[in-house]
Amino acid sequence: METLDFTIRIKATVEKVWSVLWEDETYKKWTTSFCEGSYAVSDWNEGNTIYFMSPDGRGMYSIIETKNHNEYMAFKHIGEIKDFKELPIDEETKKWSGARETYRLIPDGEFTVLIAQVDVVEKYMDYFKEAFPKGLEIVKQLSEA
Repeated sequence: METLDFTIRIKATVEKVWSVLWEDETYKKWTTSFCEGSYAVSDWNEGNTIYFMSPDGRGMYSIIETKNHNEYMAFKHIGEIKDFKELPIDEETKKWSGARETYRLIPDGEFTVLIAQVDVVEKYMDYFKEAFPKGLEIVKQLSEA
């Protein structure tokens, strides 16, 4: 696996950017860059499971590894979901199970620097290199509106 880094500077407070990232309505908007109609099912509490879903019942389940409000969120991806059900870990899943995805917010005057990092297997490298910048651009637009 390789870790990809994405950084964007947003003219908004860390509180505003945080809410755009993780509140249900805006989360659905910025994650359309990954999958149209995607959503998350979670209580958003550290240590608990989160389900990253597509409307057709596919997705992945993860653990919220770390949550420091308005500062840092880390997910540890575990496995796949199909037909709205967790699948057992198979050989293909073992290649990426344990991958991390993190979001760090750093205040910088009237701006917030958002740094996203994601562990990616070669198979999905191009997809994430295209989708992540688009998603973060939507976060920027929503935060600055």
